[in-house]
Amino acid sequence: MNATGLLRMFAVLVIGLWATALAHAEEIPRTLNGLPLVWSEDFEAGDARWEMTDPKAWAVTEEDGNHVLALQGSSDYQPAVRSPHSIAWAKGPKVGSFVFEARIKQTGRAYDHRDSCLFFGNNGPSKFYYVHIASTADPHAHSIFLVNDAARVSIAQERTNGAKWDDAYHKVRIVRDIDSGKIEVYFDDMDSPIMETVDKTFTMGVVGVGSFDDTAHFDDIRLWADAE
Repeated sequence: MNATGLLRMFAVLVIGLWATALAHAEEIPRTLNGLPLVWSEDFEAGDARWEMTDPKAWAVTEEDGNHVLALQGSSDYQPAVRSPHSIAWAKGPKVGSFVFEARIKQTGRAYDHRDSCLFFGNNGPSKFYYVHIASTADPHAHSIFLVNDAARVSIAQERTNGAKWDDAYHKVRIVRDIDSGKIEVYFDDMDSPIMETVDKTFTMGVVGVGSFDDTAHFDDIRLWADAE
């Protein structure tokens, strides 16, 4: 390859890296819904701020110059009650009312229960909430679930029939108000929730990401909240 060709290749590489950096350089709002930003994670410094149910199932991987947290396989973890196996808990503040946001790419096979999960209100290994976003809704999928020293129970009062997982990243947001107990879940469209409920079982707790038994990539995790 001649010098011109090498320069052209170098220019393409630089432009590609610049575009990737620009895409992830969006300024994070310092407040949202009247709540301050208390936690932010882009995994460029690794995953030291996370505690996994099985660390061997997780890795920070690079995608086009950007680092993401990858759940790569099944976790060697058996919860005491029926609930998700693969969880990465943030070593962050306990929060009450919050806006919890992440970009998620589901990397598993296509089937009705193909899922990714967001967790919150953690008060112990068998005391927490999680949002299970799946391709098809049924009594055990695509709902807001409560784990309270017993097998998970669906508590969603309103929900859609499922979410369209594909090979792209999707923006997921949970909004919670502990005074009213209201919990709302959004998928791509931040104006119309895909799930809603009211529950006050747990108020404060840390948040997390993961899956019941699938694989996924997570990035750009943000948390605006009232925190301890």
